[in-house]
Amino acid sequence: MSMSFKITPAKRMQALPEQFFAALVAKANARAATGSDVINLGQGNPDLPTPRNIVERLKTASENPLYHKYPPFRGFAFLKQAVAERYKADYGVELHPETEVAVLFGGKSGLVEISQIYLDPGDVCLVPDPGYPDYWSGVALAGGEMCFMPLKEKNGFLPDYDAVPSGALDRAKLMFLNYPNNPTAATATPEFYERTVAFARKHGIVVASDFAYGAIGFDDQRPVSFLETPGAKEVGVEFYTLSKTYNMAGWRVGFAVGNAAIIEQINLIQDHMYCSLFGGIQEAAAEALTGPQQSVRELVATYESRRNALYAALDEIGWIAPKPAGSFFCWLPIAKGHTSMSFANLLLEQADVVVAPGSGFGDSGEGYVRLGLLTSEERLREVAARVGRLGLF
Repeated sequence: MSMSFKITPAKRMQALPEQFFAALVAKANARAATGSDVINLGQGNPDLPTPRNIVERLKTASENPLYHKYPPFRGFAFLKQAVAERYKADYGVELHPETEVAVLFGGKSGLVEISQIYLDPGDVCLVPDPGYPDYWSGVALAGGEMCFMPLKEKNGFLPDYDAVPSGALDRAKLMFLNYPNNPTAATATPEFYERTVAFARKHGIVVASDFAYGAIGFDDQRPVSFLETPGAKEVGVEFYTLSKTYNMAGWRVGFAVGNAAIIEQINLIQDHMYCSLFGGIQEAAAEALTGPQQSVRELVATYESRRNALYAALDEIGWIAPKPAGSFFCWLPIAKGHTSMSFANLLLEQADVVVAPGSGFGDSGEGYVRLGLLTSEERLREVAARVGRLGLF
């Protein structure tokens, strides 16, 4: 008679939050499988192809036998040099390529790693609410605790540091910020980042600035990098990804920049997990960063044009909200009498439109849904028309 054999995962696996987007995708796919013409604006997956010069560079680089061997553990020097050049050109920020740049497997891996580096069980991480759910994943894996910082419309969706409870401040070791913001599409000001540096210094908190949408600002306003702020490098790092700027989401290339001691720790944890990215991808990434930037300007113009088309159509159906200042997201209030989840379900079932319910990004996201500007202007106008026919606004 065989004994029953039980395999029990570690407690950290049970502490992981539900993967919110996986559930959203499953729901959308099930609807599409019925033959419905579903317009999916629920995810942050860029819809346009990677620029030609970057693709061509990968093709030629893939034939280089040097790249068929293990890459250097911490990435090729040429990629880190390219990162430093881009930051100098775009933000006026000086970076030492070898000590102040870490190559990442996409921005997401760095955002999860930073919690594992700085949080012991019982330590507190300050997290924006609403915010990107993968911040929570890293904190859960580290056994840390989260203290949510509500992002309110009246404060321009910037956290109010005076409202952070003193009990949490005493144990806080890490803080996530993200501007241009996912999901609210708000942007940060230099003054806010100056307050952030002072706050972090005073309380000994490491700042992790998620700058995934750093290239995407509208109305001739260029998003501000946290590292442009005097003193920022003393207290934190910034995470950047090529996913959004160059439509390279599937390529999985990102980097962290800033405080050399923090960068060393990111490199150290990655020494134990990875052996850096395929060299051909690193060469293509360097081409993206140092090659012509016209594609970036065109991409931002495309998103701005889509934004304007959508909001003009939303105005016509009475769904009124401020236009996003950056990112490729729209943060829209829900119809009266609904929760964000029931409203999102209604749009899927009655209009074949997928949006992300705000509650999936934290309690303060309740009352809103997030839409991505990730389809043609024609399809975005069609979304407004479909919602308009439901007579909700």
